Amino acid sequence: MTRKKRVRLLGDVTGLLVAGTIFAVPFIFMLVSSLKERREANLLQLSLPKVFQWENYLEVIKANNYLLIRSFKNSAVLTAGSVVLLIVVCSMAGYVLQRRRDRLTGIANSIILSGLMVPPAILPTIWVMKGLHLYKTLPGMMLIECALQIPFTIMLYRGFVGSIPLELEEAGYIDGCTRTQMFTKIILPLLKPVTSTVIILNAVAVFNDFTNPLYFLPGTKNATIQLTLFNFIGRYSSSYNLLFANVIMITLPMLVLFLFFNKRIVDGMVAGSVKG
Repeated sequence: MTRKKRVRLLGDVTGLLVAGTIFAVPFIFMLVSSLKERREANLLQLSLPKVFQWENYLEVIKANNYLLIRSFKNSAVLTAGSVVLLIVVCSMAGYVLQRRRDRLTGIANSIILSGLMVPPAILPTIWVMKGLHLYKTLPGMMLIECALQIPFTIMLYRGFVGSIPLELEEAGYIDGCTRTQMFTKIILPLLKPVTSTVIILNAVAVFNDFTNPLYFLPGTKNATIQLTLFNFIGRYSSSYNLLFANVIMITLPMLVLFLFFNKRIVDGMVAGSVKG
């Protein structure tokens, strides 16, 4: 092995160790703190507990009349509905925006790109939702999440559609396909790689969203999984052991999903970067 390769290998190993430490230490800190009793956890020290308090997790589940379980249900419904709506809307929009070349398409592209830069306006959005009777409802929250994720999702689909040969569509039209049949039977099945990426990225984003449900979906009945963190944070006292146990429980599902489908995320995002 040459000196240059040894230096490069050393740099790669060092980078992996540093990155692993940055991401692993906070998780280990939360894990050990979640197994401590309240007074010991409130010291916020990275040390093993004197006695492992596994019952902390059971207490978190039972808190506020099993609010955690209801919140998991709300978050699951919100995530599934938002992702399905995003796939349906953005796949069609990305296909049309990629294939059409006219002034209207250019305007639509500009509007979509502006969605990546312009921050959402909270009070006007609440006013509109109240007028539509969607405020404090899961369908209304789904529309909010979709509106926030649409620009990036359309860009993913549009880039991938550009790698699909036009000859496939021409052959479909020759065989008598309508435009609807063309999209549903030929184009949509070819979008599976990028659709996998869309599902994972948007599921993680919606499931982990804290701010928007706080504004647009208030109330204990509608609480999402991230809002359960308020159960253990008070004005005068906080139970950090239960708080960290709650964080661990709401982090694991998306962490496992991300670890298992990490390769699919990368493949789907770069699949449309090189036109075949």
